[in-house]
Amino acid sequence: MRVDVVSPEELLWSGEAEFVVAKTVDGEIGILAHHEPLMAALASGTVTIHTGGDQISPSIGGGFLQILDNTVTLLVDEATLERDNPTE
Repeated sequence: MRVDVVSPEELLWSGEAEFVVAKTVDGEIGILAHHEPLMAALASGTVTIHTGGDQISPSIGGGFLQILDNTVTLLVDEATLERDNPTE
C-alpha cells in the first residue's frame, strides 16, 4: 500500500509499506493493504510505518488519517522523522 505523510509545509515521507500502526483519538489502529476506507483524527504520538526492511517512525503532533484506494494519507500538524533499519 502507498503511504504519504504530509505536513502543512511539505511532503515528509512517501512510499510503499506493508503495515502501519497509528494512534487515533479513539485508540490505536493497525493498517494492512486493502484496508476498508476510513477517516480518523490522529492523536499526538508516534506512527510506525513498516516498509519491509525499514521502519519509519514519525513523531506527530496530531492530525488526520485517511485510508482510500489502498493509500494511507497522514495529514499531520507537525512531525519529526526517525528511520530504523533492523536489517543492519
